Amino acid sequence: MDIATFVGILAGFSLIISAITLGGSMLLFINLPGLMVVVGGTLAATLFNFPFGDIVTAFKAMLIVFLDKEEKPEDVVRVMIQLAEVCRKKGIMALQDVKSSNQVLRKACQMIADGAEHEMIANTLAIEIDSMRARHYIPQEIFRKMGNISPSFGMLGTLIGLVQMLSNLENPDTIGPAMAVALLTTFYGSLLATMFFLPLSGKLKARTAREVLLLEIIFEGARSILESSNPLMVYEKLSSFLPPSIRQDVENEIFKRSPPAAAAE
Repeated sequence: MDIATFVGILAGFSLIISAITLGGSMLLFINLPGLMVVVGGTLAATLFNFPFGDIVTAFKAMLIVFLDKEEKPEDVVRVMIQLAEVCRKKGIMALQDVKSSNQVLRKACQMIADGAEHEMIANTLAIEIDSMRARHYIPQEIFRKMGNISPSFGMLGTLIGLVQMLSNLENPDTIGPAMAVALLTTFYGSLLATMFFLPLSGKLKARTAREVLLLEIIFEGARSILESSNPLMVYEKLSSFLPPSIRQDVENEIFKRSPPAAAAE
């Protein structure tokens, strides 16, 4: 799991639970009918908005956010430098035998081995990026929509509770507890939207941007290898994708260089 996801969820729910327990019993915030209205209503409206297959895909993408480890740009740069070294020692045809679980990387290796034109590589990159963004847009949109829907169902549950409360005004002792229960549905809707659905949509969007960057590194690396199989020249181009703060460390690691000794005072 991405550390930011874990810290965000843990910190957010810890603060909310702490605020609840400091002000009273946690049991006051548990209401089954309210949960039924908000959670059930949100799921029902989502099923009405999107095909079932897209919703399944969205929840699979959610699992990827929570369970998969993100690949870093510097890791992809290292792989492309290794491919350049293979080309330099064995020739570009050796890349046909490269084994990788990354389909895009395998395609890039095949294009290098085939001696593809730069324009073809650029067009392939554009197609890969556009198709990936189209695939990733649906899960992002589903969770964004759920984040917009859940507060509305929270308000709907509040209105239901208010109607039930106003119908029983002859007993003043029940008004306070009934009002608290009515407001809980608004709490549930806001909590789900702000602490789960909308952040999840944002996380998926950020992940898409990161994967676009990785695709650009792979295909720019492929073009650079076709121009020159010198690993240092390939790295000089690909280093532009890396933050300046880590470029020197990555270069030293890739080319097995020792960091410069500190000047004696």
